[in-house]
Amino acid sequence: MKLDSDDFELFGVPPQFEQDTAVLDARWRTLLSEFHPDRFVSEGAQAQRLAMQWSVRINEAHRRLKDPLARAAYLCELHGAPIHAEDNTAMPGTFLMQQMEWRESLDEASTLAEVEALATAVAAHRNDAFGELRLLLDDRQDHAAAAQQVRALMFVERFASDVDHRLEALEQ
Repeated sequence: MKLDSDDFELFGVPPQFEQDTAVLDARWRTLLSEFHPDRFVSEGAQAQRLAMQWSVRINEAHRRLKDPLARAAYLCELHGAPIHAEDNTAMPGTFLMQQMEWRESLDEASTLAEVEALATAVAAHRNDAFGELRLLLDDRQDHAAAAQQVRALMFVERFASDVDHRLEALEQ
């Protein structure tokens, strides 16, 4: 293992979108126990610094692999299809119209039931989009299309967070 290994190699899992989170969690715990800085106290400052680097690297990889959207973005980048979310916000017209309709629905929703219905619709869309993302990455190996799907899901995730905040406000 090397610090510059990709996350999948580091965790010993196949480089694909579909992952077993229990396997990721177990491997994370194993790696952290092997490289925890406290285990290197008697070996001096340099060994502890290296162990700290490993701990940080292991935690970063775990965070990225465990989060489906981050994992998808990482896979796209590994295969030459970077997301560039900050400077590539072009989306299909139908997607943008749906986003506008959702925003309007959220703005106009005045009851808990209306916001819950919107949350359900967004969750269904999100699940379908992640299913499509799995197909693009694992079955079709279409990383360019997957990068577009990741960018779209970033919008959906942001909106879902707004819906959740609205739900919290209405429930209080």
